[in-house]
Parts: sequence; C-alpha cells; structure tokens
Amino acid sequence: MKPVIEVENLVKKFGDFVANDSLSFSVFPGEIFGFLGANGAGKTTAIKILCGLSAPTSGKASVAGFDVYRQSEQIKKNIGYMSQKFSLYEDLTINENFQFYGGIYGLSRKVIRERTAALLSRLQFLDAKNEVLRNIPQGWKQKLAFSVAVMHQPKVVFLDEPTGGVDPITRRQFWELIYEQANQGTTIFVTTHYMDEAEYCGRVSIMVDGRIEALDTPEQLKKQFAVSSMNDVFVKLARAPK
Repeated sequence: MKPVIEVENLVKKFGDFVANDSLSFSVFPGEIFGFLGANGAGKTTAIKILCGLSAPTSGKASVAGFDVYRQSEQIKKNIGYMSQKFSLYEDLTINENFQFYGGIYGLSRKVIRERTAALLSRLQFLDAKNEVLRNIPQGWKQKLAFSVAVMHQPKVVFLDEPTGGVDPITRRQFWELIYEQANQGTTIFVTTHYMDEAEYCGRVSIMVDGRIEALDTPEQLKKQFAVSSMNDVFVKLARAPK
C-alpha cells in the first residue's frame, strides 16, 4: 500500500533551536498511528507541518498525496482535525454545528443533512440534534467533535489529545469510534498522554527532544525494552539520562 503520510528527514528550526530533528516515518491507509512524546518533544510542531499550517526548514513530507511545501491548501481540504480543547460552538445546537462545519468543508446542503443524520444515528444521538451544545456532557461533546471532523470523509484525521478530561468509560467508547472509522479506511494520527491508549494503536512513535527514538507496534516496543507496558517504554525513553 502507498503511504498516506510520508516524512523523510524532516527538520524544523526556530533560529538555533531544532524542534524537529530529521524525522522519517510513513503512515498507511486505515492505520491508527500513535505519535507520542513528553511536552516539548516536538509533536505539535510536526503536526502543524503535516496539517499544512507550517513549512519545514528542510526535508520532505506529503499528506494524502500533497506536498507540504507547495500544496498546503489541498492538504487542509483532505484532512480532519480534532484538538483536546473543544472546537465546536457552545451557543449553537448540535445540528447547527454540523451545518456550519459542513459548509466550511464545502459540502452541499443535501450531503450535510445526510451525513449529519448518519453520524448522529451512529452515536444514537439523533433525537438530541436540536440541543444547544453547552447543555451536552463533555464526553458527548468529544464524540460529536470527532464526528464533525470526519463528516467530509477525509483521508486522514489528526487527533491531538482527543480524550483529555473525560472519564475512562467515555475514553473507551471514543476509541470504539476511532476503530470503526479506521476500519472504513481512514488513517488516524493520534497524540495522547494516556499510555493505555497507546496500546490501542497499530504502531507508535515516541519523540524525545525533537527526534523519534522508537517506532514499532506496542508489542514489539515492549519486547525491545523488556517491559510489560507502554507506560514503562515511555518512561525509559522520555526519562532516560541525557
């Protein structure tokens, strides 16, 4: 399979500071790819480049077949994005949020109606479509934000700590949505600080000080570092003596 995301020797500098140091990896269709690292490791900088919001200093990168240097606008049209900080509008209804974002994605009114109904039915939340968002529990808000992020059927969805602040049961339900979406062929690129969630990924990369220090399946990484959990893998890498 041809990768959906291809990164080769990617470097991003801010003056003398190297935020991303020769990153190289590929992500494939339908893969759930975990992009881990401590705060300040360079994850957010790399994600901004892959989302078409920033250009690298050097190296190569493409997302959904589009070059990050020359085709950033095409990248934005072919990806979905969801952050930890809730991005929908609290004073609009659920239905109005879907209509608004569907319009931004360039979908017709007919398609917006059809996909809104399908996505809310999947959540068993169709009867609540006229509820104002501020009245919805946080866990449901996260599920709705994910549904909005995939309503234009992007090839890649970037999830930046999407389950922050929700309870363990809701986190597990959220991951069921992720699996369902990946099974439909969507590539999921996810960052998280919950190491149990790293176990749910097909492959995981771990960044330390701007470099990718490990990249493999969770099982192989645990074998490589002779530990029993991804939390122990992360601690060995992120807390290793300089």
